[in-house]
Amino acid sequence: MAFDGTWKIDRNENYEKFMEAMGIGMMKRKLGAHDNLKITIQQDGNKFIVKEASNFRNIEVEFTLGVNFEYSLADGTELSGAWTLEGNKLVGTFTRKDNGKVLKAYREIVGDELVQTYLYEGVESKRFFKR
Repeated sequence: MAFDGTWKIDRNENYEKFMEAMGIGMMKRKLGAHDNLKITIQQDGNKFIVKEASNFRNIEVEFTLGVNFEYSLADGTELSGAWTLEGNKLVGTFTRKDNGKVLKAYREIVGDELVQTYLYEGVESKRFFKR
């Protein structure tokens, strides 16, 4: 599938502002902007296995499209939500457990890059990954 493969962070747009909107402190924002994130995605029909490896943590997340699951961000923020597929774009809608606010996440292949877009409280950020 198109998302399959190992993707390494190449660059960010507005990522520190996004982390600030999420309530992440300045030191963690500075570190997070240089997290050296690598994502490995395996898709089997509607099931996905996503491995995230960074300077801060290594985790594996399994999910099925349209099925809610629990997830914790690197800073410990707990979320509940689901990924769906809209055309060629993965769309994630997650609700924070601490304040009930919604985080939207999008993953799509643009050219030879995986582009992750985050939208939270009116702040949009993009992270670009290369194979």
